[in-house]
Amino acid sequence: MKAALLFALALGAAVPVVAQPTTPAKPPANRFDAYLTPAERFESGPLLVERHGSKGRPLILIPGLASGPWVWQETIRQLLDKPDEFTVYVLTLPGFDGRAPLAEAPFETTRAAVRDLIAQRKLDKPVLIGHSLGATLSFAVAEDLGNRIGGVVALDGLPVFPGTEELAPPQRLQMAANIRTRMAASPADAFAAQQRQYMRSQGVLDIGKADDIAPLLLRSDREAVGAWMADLLALDLRPGLPKIAAPVLVMAPFYQYDVAQGPQGAMTPDDKIAHYRSLLDGVANLEVVPIAPARHFLMIDQPLALAGALRRFLDRR
Repeated sequence: MKAALLFALALGAAVPVVAQPTTPAKPPANRFDAYLTPAERFESGPLLVERHGSKGRPLILIPGLASGPWVWQETIRQLLDKPDEFTVYVLTLPGFDGRAPLAEAPFETTRAAVRDLIAQRKLDKPVLIGHSLGATLSFAVAEDLGNRIGGVVALDGLPVFPGTEELAPPQRLQMAANIRTRMAASPADAFAAQQRQYMRSQGVLDIGKADDIAPLLLRSDREAVGAWMADLLALDLRPGLPKIAAPVLVMAPFYQYDVAQGPQGAMTPDDKIAHYRSLLDGVANLEVVPIAPARHFLMIDQPLALAGALRRFLDRR
């Protein structure tokens, strides 16, 4: 401790302090809780939709589990750097980021809602861009609509939950029921601690960013998160992958330290790409690219790398 600081502390102990009126400190703004103003905000069934831009190719951005539009803000900025090139529709899913949850079957109900949005807005071959759960939804809608979809971009999301690909259907259903029960019974403080730990260990590389993102995840309904997780664990979209007519780009985050510590031991980017490809067998037009160094929220860890890969994919279509 510096001498000046010691002197100040000693002086403070010796001289009576006259209390002064104070104003409570305003908590610092969360760097991720800042939104671009949309051109339009509207309800579409259980979805909240924010539209950015009014001309150009339609893109639909679908966030992942417990996330909201905040996760896409830098991506939107990158996409709209050229006026009138894209119209971007950003979804908030039921149960997340303050939205009311659905009573049951959130995945299938939302799958239908995305199809309805495309039909009602008469979107011509939209490109579906999803993160995690949002990517799984994108695969499902692309299976449903075939050549009416212009492309699918999946950010660390797959048609089957990783690690469950070898499970029999009864095992999936049991696992789904267990996770739903555990999430419903989890105390709020335990849920908050788990989200913070997840963001620090698997979500993003920077601990400060992790600690800013964790409170935003807590705006989602805890039981709704469990219901969505249950639906994902019970789901396997792989049999329908040949129905996808659109080109598909999958971005696989890679961080060498994480895979070196994982149960499989050391893994290379090529190993991860091969694994993801094996889970996407049946997609006719598939590209899988690594994004490194990055964890699950790769749009936070590597926004420029994401924007570049996304731009190259869109420019070829």
